[in-house]
Amino acid sequence: MRDYAIETKKRIEFIRGVIKSAGAAGVVFGNSGGKDCALAGILCKMACGNTVGLIMPCGSARNYGADKDDAITLAEQFNIETRTVDLTGVKTALAREVGGVTELNDTALMNIAPRLRMAALYAVAASENRLVAGTGNRSERHMGYFTKWGDGACDFNPIADLTVTEVYEFLRYLNAPASIIEKAPSAGLFEGQTDEAEMGVTYRSIDEFLLTGTVNGHDKAIIERFHKSSGHKREMPKTYLMQN
Repeated sequence: MRDYAIETKKRIEFIRGVIKSAGAAGVVFGNSGGKDCALAGILCKMACGNTVGLIMPCGSARNYGADKDDAITLAEQFNIETRTVDLTGVKTALAREVGGVTELNDTALMNIAPRLRMAALYAVAASENRLVAGTGNRSERHMGYFTKWGDGACDFNPIADLTVTEVYEFLRYLNAPASIIEKAPSAGLFEGQTDEAEMGVTYRSIDEFLLTGTVNGHDKAIIERFHKSSGHKREMPKTYLMQN
């Protein structure tokens, strides 16, 4: 197990260094009520008092229910300033307008919410000289289980090297709300959605593969397929360079 006392100190120093080098006044992050944003938000608040968490419901009923409740619980426990930006109407309007020129499939519709949330975060950041904190973990990045230019976009990420297993261990060390630690990981993009059901493999297997390189053949095939098909998400856009 990692030494999370030392981890906390080093990550606080990292966040403060990033803020200072950017000449920023504070941090903003998306507080979805999930495990990753909880850990990132706690660490950012420890490093910078001027940290704001945005709760951004966007169409899913759980955005207005359990997830919002957990986000508020986290904010109250760790004294994080909270603001709510309801993006449901914006999502509906955008889907209607774009739907007038193409037939939107399920993937396109699901990706609207995380991209709208990132637009909201950067609007606040630009208006208040803040940096946007990323909340993605190592396991999700390896699988490509994030939205390109959505929740995958940020100015810095204090938890990117942690597997999901380690995120939970860290949250327990920090005494985060039990409701966040105990619920099934979910992006909350549609009713009944869970990360593991959607991917067809558990985070336990993904983390075992990342940390030890060993996992059963069935799960290995899924992990390798996801990683290969999502390679473009982990690269900068390809650009043309004229050759002399």
